[in-house]
Amino acid sequence: MFRLITRTATILAVLAAGYAYAGTVNINTADADTLAAELDGIGLSRAQAIVDYRETVGRFETPEQLMDVSGIGPRILEWNEGRIVVTPEPAGN
Repeated sequence: MFRLITRTATILAVLAAGYAYAGTVNINTADADTLAAELDGIGLSRAQAIVDYRETVGRFETPEQLMDVSGIGPRILEWNEGRIVVTPEPAGN
């Protein structure tokens, strides 16, 4: 029984460590391949839609603006909470 508890604790620790190191993705600068690879629920097609939207409409001010992109809804934002970031446009641009 002790071995089972120890193994379970070890597995949980490894999983938690991996989650803690999960990076953030800046949706104003990431390319389609990066968006698809790093965000849950985002495949290459949705990732390209994000890039196309950004190039047409402009920079995202908040992560919630992703819901203006076809195929992106609240559930995708929930799955990626804390991982999607936007950075302000550099001064002078």
